[in-house]
Amino acid sequence: MQRKYTFTTLLTLFFLFVSTALFAQMSDQQVMQEVMRYNNQGMSQQQIFLELSKKGVTATQLQRIRERYNQENSPTSPVESKNDAQQGLSRTLPDIQPAERINPNDTIPPGKRIFGQDFFSRENLTFAPNVNMPTPANYVLGPGDEVIIDVWGDSELNVRYTISPDGYIIVPGLGRIQLSGMNIDQATGRIRNEFSGIYSDLNSSQPRTFLALSVGNIRTIKVNVMGEVTTPGTYTLTSFSSAFHALYAAGGITPIGSLRNIRVFRGGRVAATVDLYEYLLKGNNMNDISLQDGDIVMVDPYVGLAQISGEVKRPMKYEMRPDETLQDVLGFAGGFTGEAYKNNIQVNRKGDYEKETFTVNQTGFGSFTVHDGDSITVSTILNRFSNMVEINGAVNRPGQYAIGDRLRTVKDLINIAQGPKGDAFLNRALLYRDKEDLTRTVESIDLNALLQNQAQDILLQKNDLLYVPSQFSISDSLTVFVGGEVRLPGDYPFASNMEIEDVILQAGGLKESASVARVDVFRRIKDPTSSVQTNLSGETFSFALKDGLIVSGDRPFTLQPFDQIIVRRSPGYEVQQNIMVTGEVLFEGQYAKVTKDDRLSSVIQRAGGLTDYAYPKGARLLRQLNEEEVSRLIDALKTKAQMDKINTDSLNIDELDLRNQYVGIDLEKAMKKPGGDDDIVLRAGDVISIPQYEGTVKISGGVLYPNTVTYNKRMSLDSYIRQAGGYSRLAMKSRPFVVYMNGKVATGRWARIEPGCEIVVPERPERQPMSLQGILGISTSIASIALLISNLVK
Repeated sequence: MQRKYTFTTLLTLFFLFVSTALFAQMSDQQVMQEVMRYNNQGMSQQQIFLELSKKGVTATQLQRIRERYNQENSPTSPVESKNDAQQGLSRTLPDIQPAERINPNDTIPPGKRIFGQDFFSRENLTFAPNVNMPTPANYVLGPGDEVIIDVWGDSELNVRYTISPDGYIIVPGLGRIQLSGMNIDQATGRIRNEFSGIYSDLNSSQPRTFLALSVGNIRTIKVNVMGEVTTPGTYTLTSFSSAFHALYAAGGITPIGSLRNIRVFRGGRVAATVDLYEYLLKGNNMNDISLQDGDIVMVDPYVGLAQISGEVKRPMKYEMRPDETLQDVLGFAGGFTGEAYKNNIQVNRKGDYEKETFTVNQTGFGSFTVHDGDSITVSTILNRFSNMVEINGAVNRPGQYAIGDRLRTVKDLINIAQGPKGDAFLNRALLYRDKEDLTRTVESIDLNALLQNQAQDILLQKNDLLYVPSQFSISDSLTVFVGGEVRLPGDYPFASNMEIEDVILQAGGLKESASVARVDVFRRIKDPTSSVQTNLSGETFSFALKDGLIVSGDRPFTLQPFDQIIVRRSPGYEVQQNIMVTGEVLFEGQYAKVTKDDRLSSVIQRAGGLTDYAYPKGARLLRQLNEEEVSRLIDALKTKAQMDKINTDSLNIDELDLRNQYVGIDLEKAMKKPGGDDDIVLRAGDVISIPQYEGTVKISGGVLYPNTVTYNKRMSLDSYIRQAGGYSRLAMKSRPFVVYMNGKVATGRWARIEPGCEIVVPERPERQPMSLQGILGISTSIASIALLISNLVK
């Protein structure tokens, strides 16, 4: 049981990892016996696999044996089934990978590969002989063949016999019948004669009993593969195998092996000479004879090798026989490509002392003998035309044309291109022509006169190029510009008779803010005939619009190239400028300015006035700075940082919110005296915040206990600081300042204190105490200076 399981596991493993089928076959029984024998000898799985590979076990044969063995040992079989432990052991067996078949052309550039060298080294190639076909009539029987004898008719019989090593089969009642050395037809006649003693009508003129002979399992033979092969040695093959099968079993031919002189020795004599090129290029395998037991396949080194490159269909290296010519090499390479120059071929040869070169004419291809090491180059034809002319530019069908019966002159070329376009500049066309030294010249042609038969026509030459310019290509790109209060300002193509309204329509029409009372047109000065300098730099025209049309008097105003049209903004157009009022007003929210000088008091009145809880002294104004104000603020911060010797990068100015700034206001005074200095003019985006009364004072900064205390109008600044614990050790006592709720700031110890304000006491930076080493260093320096002074005095 254990041995049977081991055989099944190994057989399954071999089948799974044989990636390319080898051609040599053993019988199914022999494969089973070999696996069991190698396993009993203690060989590793890799060693068993290599041994079977050498003997030519094919994937087809393994598939057949594996399926039959699995059916006999499947779980549904009544005989027996594998248990779980056996299945688990099968899954844990290590993988066995087949030996890699090396392709000698893998590392060689395509142009330098030897044709046919990789024929026996391709991974997907299989040379397994077909064992499923009917046995050929000329097949010679030998020891090990299984013959099948079928008798039918009045009598029926089906028996199988294996030919013994002595060449006989033993038939009960008839004895020994010699079959070795006979072909199928001869063996059939011999058995019919022997069986006629049992079946009397086999050889009669009107037989009622018939006999046929066929071959079952074929025998194996041993063949020696020698010479320039990858793995020379003795191989076990089927009796159907040929020389190709033997070479495949040996791993193919080495880079120095001959592909055209493969000899098969039988009985000490050459039985056949195989030329692989005959098979690859012509499909002729007549010399690939079937091998017999004891045959020797010999591969000699090649005699000659020539390389052909350039414009051939298959540029490679080819093995050459001593009598083959340049014509043969061209045949091997598949012939010329369409770009090949066929009149002559360059051949470089390595002589006895130095290199030689030959230029072989087409008539000598069949007589020029190729030598070993020759390098053959097929050149390409010239990259130019012998009868082509070209026309480009302002014609209806530009392109290349052939000189012929219908095309000989410049006028013919214009006509075949279906004439010039409407924008063609016919007064001066350019004809480019090649000189004898291949340099180019140019000649100007008056096509207008030529087409009207007022000038002599010009004969064309090969590679002539006629260029017909366009009027647009020799002038500036004509545009007009429109800007100002239009939806799509920009440059627009100029057209004749173009008016201002046309350009405005192309620009998307007027904006809502456009003025219909003022449209300006600026025109450049253009006088190509002028010879004196002028102080004028341009012309200006102004127009008004009525019902979308220009009012320009009796004559319409026509634009010229490069005119600039500017639509002015209407002075009577203003967008809403909104202001936000929050806090203690009757109707807080958004309000629009009514006049450009709208002030604090007027906006508060429109908001319903202050509530009873409003604290006008604490009102604040948050304003959005414009680009100029933000720029000035950034410059001021950078200047201060430089004066304080602070790195500007450490300030991160770009991360600061400099767009919004508080403006210190006094709403109480503004409301008492509207239009006064305190009643400031508001801007779009201003936010007015009016808080409730807050009866506290906040103390922060350089005090011992930062605190918020109740407001007392009789208390001074020092009194409030004492309520915060007094000044700290680092406090700058002479520089306190007060920040009021409305954003204003007062400095000094006598600053007025109001409800809701904040008292800030600045602090000096902490000084680092001097270390002991610093004190000792200063003491040493002082002592040295004192000693020096004492010495000077003395």
